[in-house]
Amino acid sequence: MPFTKPYDESTPLLSNQSIEDPKAFKARPTPIPKLQLSIISGIRLVEPIAYTQIFPYINEFMSDLKVTDDPKRIGFYSGLVQSMFAVFELVSIYNMAKISDRVGRRPVILCGVMGVGLTTLLFGLSTSFPMMLITRALAGLCSGNVSVMHSVVGELTDASNQAIALPIYGLAWPLGSVLGPLLGGTFSHAAQKFSWLDWQFLRTYPYFLPCFVSSLVTVVAVLIGYFVLEETLPSKLRPPFSRMSSSSSSDTLCEFEEVSKSDVPLSASELLANPIICALSTSGFALSFLASGFEVLFVLVCFTAIENGGLGLSTEQIGYSLSISGMIAFFLQLLLMPYILRAFDHAKAYTFCMCMFPCIFVLMPFLNPIAKSGYDASTGLLDANTTAVVWAGICLILGMSRFANIAYALSMVILKEGNPSPASLGMCNGIVQSVMCLARAFSPALASSLYAYSVDNEVLGGFAWVLFMLTISFAGVYQSAVISVARSKRHSRD
Repeated sequence: MPFTKPYDESTPLLSNQSIEDPKAFKARPTPIPKLQLSIISGIRLVEPIAYTQIFPYINEFMSDLKVTDDPKRIGFYSGLVQSMFAVFELVSIYNMAKISDRVGRRPVILCGVMGVGLTTLLFGLSTSFPMMLITRALAGLCSGNVSVMHSVVGELTDASNQAIALPIYGLAWPLGSVLGPLLGGTFSHAAQKFSWLDWQFLRTYPYFLPCFVSSLVTVVAVLIGYFVLEETLPSKLRPPFSRMSSSSSSDTLCEFEEVSKSDVPLSASELLANPIICALSTSGFALSFLASGFEVLFVLVCFTAIENGGLGLSTEQIGYSLSISGMIAFFLQLLLMPYILRAFDHAKAYTFCMCMFPCIFVLMPFLNPIAKSGYDASTGLLDANTTAVVWAGICLILGMSRFANIAYALSMVILKEGNPSPASLGMCNGIVQSVMCLARAFSPALASSLYAYSVDNEVLGGFAWVLFMLTISFAGVYQSAVISVARSKRHSRD
């Protein structure tokens, strides 16, 4: 039997003639494995639900546990809880990516998702601040498989179909950002809201139900993944050399040895020596810091009383606003993302998304003066006109933030295009995701602490946090622009 050259994902899926003819290439995109893409997108949904479902009630949870007697310091402790998730995700994300390059994507993904479900359930049973920290830390430790999921999508797609596939996969986070806050805002204190759920258990653990529903989603994802999800790691799909026919020609053997070398992943230092990967890591740090910092600051601004510089919204209102935010992101991802991938240079679009953050943090401080203008201290309510203007401002800021978050999907595309070795895709994703996770690890605690300090001491009128976030925003814009320069230099060499 003649020796067949093993499949190499660096080999074009279309013929050379098709590659040389752009019209032919565009007319015949590689078919997308719809079932596998749907499954990995569904599994990806687990983390945003588990991560965001605590946002509407986390500050109230702190008050119920009497973590502090000073309402102005609640934001500091809630920021610590949210940071624990990212801190321990940082610990595991690179190692999970590295392991997946050796043992395969499937087992790493399923084990991680199972752990997220269990730890989220335990979070709902927390009766002390240390228990909250521990359960969120364990949830983060199990969430390090996000880079592995990105690698699966990269291995399921190529340049001809990623404009369709990536927006579909990218819908998981905004959809989870809709469902998570809805779960948290609707089912927290369920015994008081719904007579048919007035159970003593739910009165004792008022935040258990949203965590339980989130865990239920995880169980479904694990079961579907176990029975249907297929392995995508190229080295696991190729037959071992020992099973090949020994009658191969010496030329074919050389070809096999050449391909085998591409199966050896590059080291972290070799990957970071690539200017595109390096620039993507530094700008990704700023992106993650700003995005996660915004989530915390937005909730704090909404939760803080109008007299103290906030908007004085209820838990339900905060949950609804976050769900609106997720819906905006969902439609942006579904309708706008494919067009951006087809019509614009990916690196320049990435930079444009980063430019949204300075605008967001400039606009946020104006919400409080608007609210104060129509606030009746005797009733604690806003007049109708002021309420409409405040909510219009909230929708504008949330819309801009979700547009900025398109940069996450664009970074996946840029990373795959700049990846120097197919065998290193998992590790490459692991490096970038680790850097992003590092930012997400301390951004909530730092942002919430700075917010509390600004409000307590009335630094810059209570808005010193705005100046800090603007500084990070401009640094992120600069670093994102470096990617375009690095890509231009690479194309000129090629």
